[in-house]
Amino acid sequence: RTTRYLFIVVVAVNSTLLTINAGDYIFYTDWAWTSFVVFSISQSTMLVVGAIYYMLFTGVPGTATYYATIMTIYTWVAKGAWFALGYPYDFVVVPVWIPSAMLLDLSYWATRRNKHAAILIGGTLVGMSLPVFNMINLLLVKDPLEMAFKYPRPTLPPYMTPIEPQVGKFYNSPVALGAGAGAVLSVPIAALGAKLNTW
Repeated sequence: RTTRYLFIVVVAVNSTLLTINAGDYIFYTDWAWTSFVVFSISQSTMLVVGAIYYMLFTGVPGTATYYATIMTIYTWVAKGAWFALGYPYDFVVVPVWIPSAMLLDLSYWATRRNKHAAILIGGTLVGMSLPVFNMINLLLVKDPLEMAFKYPRPTLPPYMTPIEPQVGKFYNSPVALGAGAGAVLSVPIAALGAKLNTW
């Protein structure tokens, strides 16, 4: 049992690296809505793939929530780093992973650790809920347009520089696109992860 929990610690570290490299793992206010769809697809997919894969190894419900908690802490550290550099508190928005991860763990536990049910039910729940939770999260940020033009990041590539007439378009459709793409992609990719685990 001790070995299992130690393994979960290793899982959290490795899953964090996977999540960071999967795409945008953080919302910078200067282009948060631009990255929303990419974030929804990459993060819902990686959350489900990583959590299901390692839950099948350990058999311990709660792995996904632990994984999401580590990512949340990591992002708060990044937020603090930007704040220390003189950027405003709202310049970095910490994404919401934990509720979606809890839904995944709940589906794994409620289906008596049935991996196929966890993939289908949990993957769908994550893919649909993660974009919605993060849409609400981003809507709570005060005046992102002012933040975008007043505090541009020094490392922001030219093609990501906000153009004022274009920014409003990102408020119209990202929830539907992000939720749909996340839900569709997370299930088959998680199934592939489970298949690899059986080999």
